[in-house]
Amino acid sequence: MNKIPVIVVVGPTASGKSAYALKKAQELGGEVISGDSMQIYRGMDIGTAKPTAEEMAGIPHHLIDVADIEEPFSAAKFVSLASAAIADIYSRGKMPIIAGGTGLYIDTLISGTKLSATEDDPKLREELFAFADTFGAEALHSRLAKIDPAAAEAIHPNNIKRVARAIEIYEKTGKTKTELDIKSKEEESIYAPYTVFICPKERETIYTRIDARVEKMFDLGLEQEVKRLWDMGLESTVTASQAIGYKEFYPYFRGETDIETVKQSICLNTRHYAKRQLTWFNRKPADEIIYI
Repeated sequence: MNKIPVIVVVGPTASGKSAYALKKAQELGGEVISGDSMQIYRGMDIGTAKPTAEEMAGIPHHLIDVADIEEPFSAAKFVSLASAAIADIYSRGKMPIIAGGTGLYIDTLISGTKLSATEDDPKLREELFAFADTFGAEALHSRLAKIDPAAAEAIHPNNIKRVARAIEIYEKTGKTKTELDIKSKEEESIYAPYTVFICPKERETIYTRIDARVEKMFDLGLEQEVKRLWDMGLESTVTASQAIGYKEFYPYFRGETDIETVKQSICLNTRHYAKRQLTWFNRKPADEIIYI
């Protein structure tokens, strides 16, 4: 089986993935595919560190600005769009280069995992979220444990979104997430990835970069960007509302906190996210590690 070569650039937020991917695209005649779960949304530009036209330097970038904020997004949708982009790029004799920090999306794509075609059920999802609000995250997690013990073991009780999704899968298909996951891995991947992991020697390096990036985002008008999206109903959306750099503004717009607290919350939440990204990618084999 002739596999499609793909360069995969991963690492924590603010590590320089986009710049490195652009450099490789220029060197190899490639095109970049965003592996970021929030850059797909139109209007979420500053807070997602979406590359500008100038930063793209004439290199085509894919999976950026492909959805409106009210559209729910998932790993399955990402795989569908990214697979089509890779096929298109490769068919034109170009090198597909994926750059991003959403580990679940990228791993699912590259591994060849066939995800369930189960459509989202917003009404059921809201009911499950309401259940968690009323009875607690542990109670919702207990519901999953009765349905799918293996999935419950793998998903932290506080990750309400993933817990609810696993329950939703069972309610919609009659099969557990674990059963579908096992079935999905029966086929071999069509990709031959070369993975580059951009990793800080010290976590403090990334934390310093994050703080500087957040300051720059505020200078560029992050507050105004989020306010515009807030007025469009961002907080009530299923997926976009969870974006770091955006959700921290909700209490501020409700008059419950001040702007400095918003800024500090974004820095802290981004640091925590970077830590989770490092944990995720450190568990995966990489063909090349670039220390910063």
